[in-house]
Amino acid sequence: MSGSGSAQQDVDIDLGGLFRAVWDRRVKVLLATVAVAALAFGAAKMIAPDYQSETRVLIESREPEFSGPNQASQAGADRVFDESGILSQVQVLKSADLIKQVARNMKLYELKEFDPSSAPSALSDLLVMLGLKKNPLEMPPEERVLKEFSDKLQVYQVEKSRVIAIGFTSKDRQLAAAVPNEMAKVFLALQSGAKLDTNSEATRWLEPEIANLREKVRDAEAKVAAYRASSDLLPTGETTNFATRQLTDISTELTRVRGERANAEARAAGVRSALASGRAPDTIADVVGSQMIQRLKETEANLQAQVADLSTTLLDGHPRLKALKSQLEGIRGQISSETRKILTSLENEAKVGELREQQLTQQLNALKAQSARAGEEEVGLRALEREATAQRQLLETYLARYREATSRTVENATPADARVISSAVVPTGASFPKVLPITVVAALATFLLTCIGIMLGELFSGRALRPVAATGERAPVHPRPALAASVADLPPVEMAQASPAIAPAADDAVDLLPAMDVSLAPDMEEEAAEADFSIEAVAEHLRATNVRVAISVSPGGDEGSTATVMLARLLAEEELKVVLIDLTGSACPTRLMARSQQLPGITNLLAGEVPFTDTIHADRFSDAHIIPQGDADPRQAMRGIDRLKMIIDALTNAYDLVLLECGPADEMAVEKIAGRDGAEIILSAPSVSDERIVEVLTGFGAAGYRDIVLMTGQVQSDPEYPDRDAA
Repeated sequence: MSGSGSAQQDVDIDLGGLFRAVWDRRVKVLLATVAVAALAFGAAKMIAPDYQSETRVLIESREPEFSGPNQASQAGADRVFDESGILSQVQVLKSADLIKQVARNMKLYELKEFDPSSAPSALSDLLVMLGLKKNPLEMPPEERVLKEFSDKLQVYQVEKSRVIAIGFTSKDRQLAAAVPNEMAKVFLALQSGAKLDTNSEATRWLEPEIANLREKVRDAEAKVAAYRASSDLLPTGETTNFATRQLTDISTELTRVRGERANAEARAAGVRSALASGRAPDTIADVVGSQMIQRLKETEANLQAQVADLSTTLLDGHPRLKALKSQLEGIRGQISSETRKILTSLENEAKVGELREQQLTQQLNALKAQSARAGEEEVGLRALEREATAQRQLLETYLARYREATSRTVENATPADARVISSAVVPTGASFPKVLPITVVAALATFLLTCIGIMLGELFSGRALRPVAATGERAPVHPRPALAASVADLPPVEMAQASPAIAPAADDAVDLLPAMDVSLAPDMEEEAAEADFSIEAVAEHLRATNVRVAISVSPGGDEGSTATVMLARLLAEEELKVVLIDLTGSACPTRLMARSQQLPGITNLLAGEVPFTDTIHADRFSDAHIIPQGDADPRQAMRGIDRLKMIIDALTNAYDLVLLECGPADEMAVEKIAGRDGAEIILSAPSVSDERIVEVLTGFGAAGYRDIVLMTGQVQSDPEYPDRDAA
């Protein structure tokens, strides 16, 4: 709890003093704790104990295995077993009708525990008389019992299960176990009765519907038969009628007759061709197949054999040979005659086939017209048949449901979709009050509250507060005049080479003064010895003097630039809006603060490559901002160095402090950047030799810079800012 610029000394809470105060009053704390614990124990013992027992019911399908429930009943069972279905069963168990049924079965209205308002106390009567309380006797006894019963009842679904727990609290052990069991019994009876009522209602509803459907089916089938008879649509199969079947038969017969006629014509043409060409008739299949021809051929063969036999012994003019040859010629004439008869028979057969074909064709044409008319009439027949089929299917469905519903109207045929998996037992211990936990909690609460009260009293009285210096913490930093050494404030310099403006650096600066031949008054020497040139002191100086622009020069290179980054972060932690511009050649501040070294920065801005807002980036470890070095051509950027003053002026409108880190720059470079007025010069020289510090201060003094802030120390460690050194 440090402060700056305050006349009062900072204080902090003395934790050790708080605990000592509690320890000094330990007897009172213990007495209060024991007293409250004893009161809690006695009060818990005086309270009449409550007993609680629980019954658990599992919601599941209880359909008989031999039954075949339809899709509708299965869908209903699914609704019962889902999450909303289980919660619905919980509400059924909490319903007033079920509770009233349990109360009537167990005669709870006769017990004073369930109707305490029947014998009101004097205080209750007084409150009723004053109108501060409603007269409980105005409610019916059944309603009073219902209200008291509901207050003692707990029904809930066991998490991630289909189990419902029924808990009940009572002053009577036996009653605490009997009520949940009775509730489960009544619940199962109500469920079974509801299913029985559903089946009975279904039976009563299905009976007239089935009778009506039977009449509809009978009428529909009668219409089908009448229409079939009137249209001559006699059924001959499952898909054909008489006309269609007859048309099919005639078509088949016509095809056969046409084939036979064509065969007869072909055979007659073959016989006719053989006779016309003079070929032997025995080459024709119809001639060869004739029995008459076969017998004549055999006779012809015998006569030829005899002629040949006699020709060897008799001359051609012998009467015997002539007789045989005459017979042979007669046989051959018979064969020719018989062949012509066969030809005539085949031609007659072809003509008969042609006549038969003509007759069948006529019949086929007539049947086609009749079949077309039958097809048109079948449209109406199929419509009547569909209606009759639909009515018949609906009737069969209703009959099946009616038989199923009838079979379930008998007792015990419809079990409830639930069963008791854990019955309530008589409890052995009271559920309330828990004497030991109540006593322990009361004692612990009393102990804590008493300790807190003592600590608050110590804080409010101020006895638990102590100065910061007394705790070993750092003293507050105040800006000192020695922080910014002015040439006018220094005594005359005895050597011509001495600097006209030198900022003493604490104890090292005191040792450095003889070497510079600078004479200080005794009070100035003491002030220089006590000066603080740490980063914290410089930050406090900048904040106290309300500096808007500060230019940091680091003769030591990156180490000084790192100290400047730590200075910017420290100022940002003190809720100042700080932006640091990296004008170094090594880009050390960019590496420490920016998230990437390829971000656009001051060189890009001076070269006119990017807009102003694209060059400002947040620091990785603080609320400070940085304008990094950038990646533009440095020579092109230096051409626009005159724009830097305008950039700094614009930044001062948005930030409390604009901090420029110039690296190991000299006084001429600083003069180009910010001129000689309006900017605070900071010499960031940690681990830089005294001679080098004197040299730099001498150069700036010769250039006309009167006030230079020297920063040679590191940031002091502070548990409140553990990441100040995170460079």
